[in-house]
Amino acid sequence: QVQLTESGGGLVQAGGSLRLSCAASGLIFSRYALGWFRQAPGKEREFVVGISRNGDSTYADSVKGRFTISRDNAKNTVYLQMNNQKPEDTAVYYCAARWMLFSTLDSAYAYWGQGTQVTVSS
Repeated sequence: QVQLTESGGGLVQAGGSLRLSCAASGLIFSRYALGWFRQAPGKEREFVVGISRNGDSTYADSVKGRFTISRDNAKNTVYLQMNNQKPEDTAVYYCAARWMLFSTLDSAYAYWGQGTQVTVSS
């Protein structure tokens, strides 16, 4: 059974930083592309950043230069370092896993975590 478990969310002031983690189990982690998505109240879920199996990353324009994704295959964990946060970053953040190929489409991902709330106060 595949499980993805996010942690590290919370409340932060604008300009602050948070680091999200997503621990995976039940899959061969190194063979999966990983993505972070977020959903703000009243809005659709959107792509934030993704990382391929070989470590190549793709960022949404809204987070470029502020967020950094990384993965540790030995720990079956993907991380999202969020710096210089803005109130518009407030959302529930989800990690997702897709077999082999990276995608920015949430419909392409088979496995999802339960989400972690990030709130950025102004």
